[in-house]
Amino acid sequence: MRHQKQRNKLSRDSAHRRALLRNLCREVIEHERITTSQAKAKAVKPKVEKLITLGKRGDMHARRQALTELGQDKFLVHKLFEEVAPRYAERPGGYTRIVKLGPRRSDSTEMVFLELV
Repeated sequence: MRHQKQRNKLSRDSAHRRALLRNLCREVIEHERITTSQAKAKAVKPKVEKLITLGKRGDMHARRQALTELGQDKFLVHKLFEEVAPRYAERPGGYTRIVKLGPRRSDSTEMVFLELV
């Protein structure tokens, strides 16, 4: 059953949406805090948390899954597995937080920080 499996489309076709979410995941892991819209942050948060859970697992299969998800960037996967994931070894989830910043001046879109805890 597909109950509660619907995600936001973010007004993009599937390839553009997949590329956008991949890039946002990469930026969160690389910079550990990004400024983005609330809708994009809510869409990318589960993906980032799953990647960190893969990093906590730490085996070769998890590394290959992370490489597939992050677009074959070995340095980013190394950072995920060696620096980011060990911080959360004792934490059972909830690795990211969304902090509201207020509306963007140009179009009043709600802007947020998406950051690692």
